[in-house]
Amino acid sequence: MQKAEYHQSIKDWPEGDRPRERLIRHGPEALTDAELLAIILRTGANRKSALDFARGLITEYVDFQNLAEATISELCLTKGIGKAKACQIKAALEIAKRFKTKEFREGEQFKNSESIFRHFQPLKDKKKELFIAVLLDGKNRKIKEVKVSEGSLTASIVHPREVFNPVIRDSAASVIFVHNHPSGDPTPSKEDIEITKRLKQVGELVGVKVIDHIIIGSSSYTSFADKGML
Repeated sequence: MQKAEYHQSIKDWPEGDRPRERLIRHGPEALTDAELLAIILRTGANRKSALDFARGLITEYVDFQNLAEATISELCLTKGIGKAKACQIKAALEIAKRFKTKEFREGEQFKNSESIFRHFQPLKDKKKELFIAVLLDGKNRKIKEVKVSEGSLTASIVHPREVFNPVIRDSAASVIFVHNHPSGDPTPSKEDIEITKRLKQVGELVGVKVIDHIIIGSSSYTSFADKGML
């Protein structure tokens, strides 16, 4: 006879081990990563509690960043984590990512480099470099954003013609360039600096102001304008 699968809910745990009660009493800041994850998982299986599974996942993936990058199939390779629990984890981490990201919508006025960083922060998870032009009108309001290129940033890929064609077509008064560094380090490379100078010169020729070039890293960014590099 096959043994029944064991599911212990949080309410069945000893009171001192209940993350939910600890969160109510002390706030979410007092909980460990594993305890927060256990609340999302809710139940355990095979004589293991949700907290046991959560601790195992944190040990395996180290932090939530790595956990967020794991696919459903990869999460299911962990014994006891089925598709339902894997979906719960992915959904919770996606909510966190969307909450952290603030959209820079069309018609909204450009304020500062930090607002651009928040909007384009999801680029930090991309494996390839993306170069994007954000088109603005005469009052620095967003017209649209255009993906110029994908791949290593070189003069041959980011050509002024491809960059300024949509800028001129949409009658943009100014433009902000954004691209990511898959390495996570937002420090400008020699190529970044050379391309920025070249695009600024072309912008001056066609009457379009280059307001900034922002490089997105894993947890920070570099603004050419803020650094006085434009």
